[in-house]
Amino acid sequence: MIMPVMVLALQITAQLSRYMRASMLDNLGQDYVRTARAKGMSESVVVLQHVLRNSMIPVVTVIALGIPSIFGGAIITENVFKVNGIGQLLLTWLFANDLPGVMTLTFIFAVLIVLFNLVADILYGLLDPRIRYD
Repeated sequence: MIMPVMVLALQITAQLSRYMRASMLDNLGQDYVRTARAKGMSESVVVLQHVLRNSMIPVVTVIALGIPSIFGGAIITENVFKVNGIGQLLLTWLFANDLPGVMTLTFIFAVLIVLFNLVADILYGLLDPRIRYD
């Protein structure tokens, strides 16, 4: 099980780490960071409370948009590594012309994608207090 998990996790992890690094570097040069440092806050407080929180907003978007690629990658990865899972089940039903089964799994994937996008929108409100849902 190590190889399929590594195949699915490494791509998204590399993408997220690069995006997070770029977002952190972008926010480190902002005025509010200079102000926090001028107030005498320690570097760890500035980075963890101010910079990290503001850097997570675009990263949450990348995570929400990366969920469909994980599902699509799982279908291929399960087939390559001969792992029994929902992707293997989808391919079995697809080759057997089981239309209700294929539609059911496609609907489940669609619901999960919408659910993760909803979670991302809720996290926007928690991370950025300027965002309000009335």
